[in-house]
Amino acid sequence: MRATRSARETIAPLLGIDIPIIQAPMAGVQGAELAAAVSNAGGLGSLPCAMLTPAALEEELQRLSSLTSKPFNVNFFCHTTPTVSPLQARGWYQCLSGYFEELDIDPPGDSPGVLREPFGNASLAVLERFKPAVVSFHFGLPEAAQLDQLKSWGTKILASATTVDEALWLAERGADAIIAQGLEAGGHRGSFLTEDMTTQTGTVSLVPRVCAALSIPVIAAGGIASAEGVAAAMTLGAAGVQIGTAFLLCPEARTSALHRAALTSEAAQHTALTNVFTGRPARSIVNRLVREVGPMAAAATAFPSAAGPVALLRAAAESHGCDDFTPLWSGQNATGCREVPAADLLRLLASEPQ
Repeated sequence: MRATRSARETIAPLLGIDIPIIQAPMAGVQGAELAAAVSNAGGLGSLPCAMLTPAALEEELQRLSSLTSKPFNVNFFCHTTPTVSPLQARGWYQCLSGYFEELDIDPPGDSPGVLREPFGNASLAVLERFKPAVVSFHFGLPEAAQLDQLKSWGTKILASATTVDEALWLAERGADAIIAQGLEAGGHRGSFLTEDMTTQTGTVSLVPRVCAALSIPVIAAGGIASAEGVAAAMTLGAAGVQIGTAFLLCPEARTSALHRAALTSEAAQHTALTNVFTGRPARSIVNRLVREVGPMAAAATAFPSAAGPVALLRAAAESHGCDDFTPLWSGQNATGCREVPAADLLRLLASEPQ
């Protein structure tokens, strides 16, 4: 891997890893097994925790700790819990009403449930029992007192930035390294200072500008799916890379059969930023819901409330083997997906480009 020496001088000692590759946390498609496999192979495995209750968080951390003694990362969201009016909720239901009729299911009431709570003291109390080596955040950072407590354990803090301004904001508030998330990345955009998607740029444009603006390590993310991609990111100045989509076909991932099929089909060549699944821009393979309602639907209620009614449609459709309403998270480059053990994929990504 080109530029490995400089990368090891920063990311490896900082995170306690051998290979400067982080497996991206991917809520809904992975758990402790994938994170442990990557950590055991010398990278940094990540556990997505944004959808976990405190009890579920403790259970997953216990399992992860039993599967690896190596450092791992736990990831949380720092969004603001929205206030959704009955009028807004009805507007979103009306936008989806034809699908409820088609699937012959009753729509929910006027108050969609919030499926994801932001990081808070309850999660912090669970983490105190495990004191993970690394904690990462999406959509900003938690309160200063919470961040101070995490850092008091020796935990290193990573956070996602989609612009130079966001990177500077995170660094000024205590992040130890910045994940520069290019526009190509799958899943939710980590943006938090702006909702204007025209500010979002690709990895090749974003990474060198963030590197030039900061004195702390920068981790490149978005569209990286091969050893050549890893080497290119290092050439741009990154100290390491974060890769998610490429791991989705690994046996340790919990990716559904429908999602796996989409990733290996021609459909994977067409992705879009869409808010129809959760209310916040996220990159998914384009399916029926994205085509017909999105990609950016004005009626979608604020994150994460839009996910409530869509989850009902998804469950009904998936019971018939249909992915019309399934969030098929994927980056723009799914060519690196391999049906091989995560450790083998990690070694392939870390190898010298051919």
